[in-house]
Amino acid sequence: MTRYKLTLEYDGGPFVGWQRQDNGLSVQQAVEEAVYRFCGERAHVQAAGRTDAGVHARGQVAHVDIAKDTRADTVRDALNYHLKPHPVAVVAAATAAADFHARFSATGRRYLYRIVNRRAKLALDAGRVWLVPVPLDATAMALGAARLLGRHDFTSFRSAACQAASPVKTLDRLDVSRTGDEIRIEAAARSFLHNQVRIMVGTLRLVGEGKWTPDDVTAALMACNRERGGPTAPPDGLYLTDVRYEAPSDAAVGEPETDDAVDDEA
Repeated sequence: MTRYKLTLEYDGGPFVGWQRQDNGLSVQQAVEEAVYRFCGERAHVQAAGRTDAGVHARGQVAHVDIAKDTRADTVRDALNYHLKPHPVAVVAAATAAADFHARFSATGRRYLYRIVNRRAKLALDAGRVWLVPVPLDATAMALGAARLLGRHDFTSFRSAACQAASPVKTLDRLDVSRTGDEIRIEAAARSFLHNQVRIMVGTLRLVGEGKWTPDDVTAALMACNRERGGPTAPPDGLYLTDVRYEAPSDAAVGEPETDDAVDDEA
């Protein structure tokens, strides 16, 4: 039995999320069925982040155990062949230590949220960005984002359905930048609460519109009450871009991620 580390890219639009569910096709199911068609094995594929319905990935990491003796590049190519026509790609595959775990060995996760700020409809990026037609002040949003950095109780910025044992997280990065019509919000932490990134983005939109000030963001954070936080941004603009590990064979169990799906979406 060999454990393989898979790096995945996918469009979350057609899926109910990463995790298998009864109400539709998940990314996990699509990958597991591709494994079965490749080698006839009923494998369980586990991911670093259980992204929610409509959330995309550019650097999702998963692991799978396969008994068939095969090269990692063959696993990559075979899974890509059997994943057609689903919008999922195995970008890379590598053998991993038996104690490597895509979720629990992870020491950091990064997300990108894309906003297109214009009145015109989307012709190319529909389903992949959040179209906000009212003017947004990205500089003000960046000032609001700075209030959330560090270790805090993020109760005001997590879903009521969040299953994390603790609302305390350390937010290492929350950058806001603008190029033309696009505003990009980049978040990094060891792990995130359910809907945390999307709620932070929804809150920063209020700041960008001038409805909130950075002091209002601080007040919402300190309230530790979901009703005091901003709205949840739609999943369309959210991407899991990177998962960090100390080393390929790192077996340390990290802080469990608690984000979209049951565990991660940020």
